[in-house]
Amino acid sequence: MAVGKQIVRYLEANAGADLSEKMVFIGGPRQVGKTTLAEQLGDKLYKGNYQYLNWDSREDRTKILSENFETKSKYIIFDELHKYKNWKNYIKGIYDKNKNRLNISVTGSSRLDIFRKGGDSLLGRYRYYRLHPFSVAEMAGMVYKGVPLKDSPDYNGKTDIKLFERLWKYGGFPEVYLKQDEAGLRRWHNERSDRIIKEDIRDIESIKDISAMQVLVELLRGKVSSELSIESLVEDLKVSFKTVQHWLDILSRFYYIFRITPFRSLKIRSLSKKTKMYLWDWSELKDEGARLENIVASHLLKLTDYLYDTQGYKVELHFIKDKDQRETDFLVSIFLSL
Repeated sequence: MAVGKQIVRYLEANAGADLSEKMVFIGGPRQVGKTTLAEQLGDKLYKGNYQYLNWDSREDRTKILSENFETKSKYIIFDELHKYKNWKNYIKGIYDKNKNRLNISVTGSSRLDIFRKGGDSLLGRYRYYRLHPFSVAEMAGMVYKGVPLKDSPDYNGKTDIKLFERLWKYGGFPEVYLKQDEAGLRRWHNERSDRIIKEDIRDIESIKDISAMQVLVELLRGKVSSELSIESLVEDLKVSFKTVQHWLDILSRFYYIFRITPFRSLKIRSLSKKTKMYLWDWSELKDEGARLENIVASHLLKLTDYLYDTQGYKVELHFIKDKDQRETDFLVSIFLSL
């Protein structure tokens, strides 16, 4: 699981294998370890012979726009490049011109797999990975390589209840999980949503009322695990239905929340048409019931994203609520082609 003090992330082998053929995009929440993963790939695969460029740095931004790359570098990491309006056309051009001599990673705290309608696309030039916070399986050394629902994961470790308790209390984000500092955790909670809204979202999205979006974030913490009523949020926030929908989409795109949809089947008389909502950082939740459901949802979402991103299985996470008021919190659907 770790080399010295360095934690080996669960996506390292898959992302490293793809780098030889395509660009690797690594998305995920702020401070989940995306840059660290990209740099570890540089250290291991290219013996440190790589260049790191961060769009938030004025000096690096100049190098990016002038295409001033170190000639000896075999690998370039572009961090937060999605904040550049024309980043997709830019990275497409860089890749097409240099694919025979450069390997490229792009990391960012927003979804990197959303394309504009029309025009050129990056399709076929990259692999996209969603990096999740630590989970019980990852920290216990479990590796899922087989056929879902058929083969068991490779397991070389031993699950300890203390491992779950640590994740339960501190969440799965590396900084707070590794430090195990309660004061640091409180400060993390105070700062995280503000940084996402005031820095990440404001840099890209046109939000006229930032304070109202901050109120929305506070309201959402009390709605975890229940069916999400946009009408109720509209009434609380005094904004339009369309605005609330847009804000929820933004918070999903920047990995603050995730939503799961009701499972639909001809054999199930589905009642619910609303989604259920969870946080990427379950440690923010004070209600133990909501936190427990959230941590389970997060672990299941991590599995479904892993199977899709690394093995191409069409896997989705749902819930069930039928017309007889019977409810199943989670259902993982998977399409296994013959």
